[in-house]
Amino acid sequence: MNTTVEPFLLSTAETRVGERLGTSDWVFIDQTQVNVFGEVTRWRTPGHCEPEHGKTTPYGGTIIHGFHAVALLSHFYRDAGLWPQDGSYPLNYGLDKVRILQPVVIGDGVRLRSHITLLEASAKGNGEYLLKNAHEIEAEGIAGSIVYAEYLTYWYLKAQEA
Repeated sequence: MNTTVEPFLLSTAETRVGERLGTSDWVFIDQTQVNVFGEVTRWRTPGHCEPEHGKTTPYGGTIIHGFHAVALLSHFYRDAGLWPQDGSYPLNYGLDKVRILQPVVIGDGVRLRSHITLLEASAKGNGEYLLKNAHEIEAEGIAGSIVYAEYLTYWYLKAQEA
């Protein structure tokens, strides 16, 4: 669900700094996915993975792992159609500021999406760029952002086609 009118390119990224580039489509997360995330990360705690226990907490139900929402950043970026058309071989370069702002109760499932803004575009030579994007993740039915994260990706220029 890219809201960008013009194509996003590495070659012009520096002129787009400060621009909200797009919004991803919604992603549905349910208790099964939260449980799998808990198993994979070895953080299968009652507050996340045991609905009966979750009912006894101040939240009234189990909550999504904050890192689960953060782990969706690459998906949100690609889903919003923001992979630079002249870029290839992106590398996860890490995260700067990350804040888990609100708990999200899973209940019968929850939908998340991200609003993405380009914060920095740094030329690294040879057509390579380091991009920093702000992700403001929202959950349907919850006012305000649930996660704020600054996500860095290192990009290479696409090889010229013959």
